[in-house]
Amino acid sequence: MSPPGLRQPPPLGTSALSAGTYDGSVVIVTGGGTGLGKAIATEFGRLGASVGILSRNEQHRAAGVVAVEEAGGRAMAAPCDIRDPDAIATAFDAVESELGPIDILVNNAAGNFPVPAEDMSPNAWRTVVDIVLNGTFLCSRDLARRLIPAERDGAIVNVGASYAWTGGPGFAHSAAAKAGVKNLTETLAVEWAPYGIRVNGLVPGLMPHEDETAAIAAVPGKYEGQDSRVPAGRVGFPRELAWAATYLCSPYATYISGDSLVVDGANWQRRHTVQPPFTPVRQQLNRPPFGELAQPASSATPAKGSN
Repeated sequence: MSPPGLRQPPPLGTSALSAGTYDGSVVIVTGGGTGLGKAIATEFGRLGASVGILSRNEQHRAAGVVAVEEAGGRAMAAPCDIRDPDAIATAFDAVESELGPIDILVNNAAGNFPVPAEDMSPNAWRTVVDIVLNGTFLCSRDLARRLIPAERDGAIVNVGASYAWTGGPGFAHSAAAKAGVKNLTETLAVEWAPYGIRVNGLVPGLMPHEDETAAIAAVPGKYEGQDSRVPAGRVGFPRELAWAATYLCSPYATYISGDSLVVDGANWQRRHTVQPPFTPVRQQLNRPPFGELAQPASSATPAKGSN
């Protein structure tokens, strides 16, 4: 008989913080219209925040607004390609014009798809790094440039990944970018603490949701026995990440900055006493030997992730 593992979380629609914790606050969530970003945006709205949903995709933006409003919050959406600093400034201006000065930024937008490094094109590498790392910096910089002259404090949460610590075979572009995000989080936390701006990381574990991209969902064996892959004995729920995000930005976490909070049921720390047989990445992804490819996956477009 298997041990019970970690207990189930409270039901969907409950909050970890008191109602009204974010009354009067304005929050931007990049990629806030799908998946984990939508869950985070929704929870901020449930707690009283006005939420700006930023995304390149109109349908995603609309879905994020609906989710926040259904939870009782106020929301608006703005188109934004976070690789473009001018587009970021325009989107942030739009949020402030409608909702008021921005207090909190959640850098959730990402792009990702599995591919062996030898198959990866320069454009695929640049695109993922540009969205994940450069976009996180550019959005953070824009908010800081608004907060510092106004002498207003604020909070930033950067959504990371545990392979920033371990490496990510099959995801060299994303893993390298997320490692940069972790270092950026720690660097900005020190630089901006004197201005009252806190910067933290938030690392999700295995949290299935309906908006997972086709490229990620197509990984062989992805959905087989997911609960058994986690020491907790179960996968996580998007709302658990959302509770963590709202805590990190709350008045109850004002002495926490430069940290990366991992919400993954102790999964990334696990080790085998005797390692299982090694399976190369190409074999894991059911790809033929490199020389047999008609052409490398050089033109592959990164999955939308949350952007």
